[in-house]
Amino acid sequence: MTTIRTELDPAGLDEADDVLRPVPLHVVGGRPEIDLEAAERAVADLLVALGRDPHSAHLAETPRRVASAYAEMLTPREFELTTFPNDEGYDELVLARNIPVQSLCEHHMLPFQGVAHVGYLPGQRILGLSKLARVVELFARDLQVQERLTKQVADWLQDQLAPKGVGVVIEAEHQCMSLRGVRAIGSKTVTSALHGMLRDSPSSRQEFFALTGISSAT
Repeated sequence: MTTIRTELDPAGLDEADDVLRPVPLHVVGGRPEIDLEAAERAVADLLVALGRDPHSAHLAETPRRVASAYAEMLTPREFELTTFPNDEGYDELVLARNIPVQSLCEHHMLPFQGVAHVGYLPGQRILGLSKLARVVELFARDLQVQERLTKQVADWLQDQLAPKGVGVVIEAEHQCMSLRGVRAIGSKTVTSALHGMLRDSPSSRQEFFALTGISSAT
């Protein structure tokens, strides 16, 4: 389970009026520390259980490589989330489409990947569009299910940004479906999570889904 920690940077605050200045938050993934040596041993044991020799010339470095790969896929990069005052009173939808998503299915530890569409209706504050992609990565680099990932991104943006509405749609192909079991190659799973006006206002909801390319009944 993802535990996110945010640390307020006091250098970005003004005691007289902290609303009018940028408010930076240092965002940390908060994952448990990964024991690479133990992971390497576990991969070596798995190779033995699969009837392979982990000491052979071709597999000798495989435990180290696999452990490092999983450590990378499960460790989000820290970043600064700085919001800015919405001086112009912009009240239309802000949408970042086709944000790449890569994560690991927690049931089979196989990758699922696709794109996320993340939008919000600004309130008093706005943020840089690149930060929407950072937030997606923050929760995606974990053992996940797509439904939870979608909701975590939407919930976190609603809590941190306090917008008038938030919408998140994720479209992804799961290798646990395409490479095993039903082997439904090319099948995509679509999930959505909405808050505020993007959930409660039929016109705002319809606009959001139309711009993401996902049809939705009002």
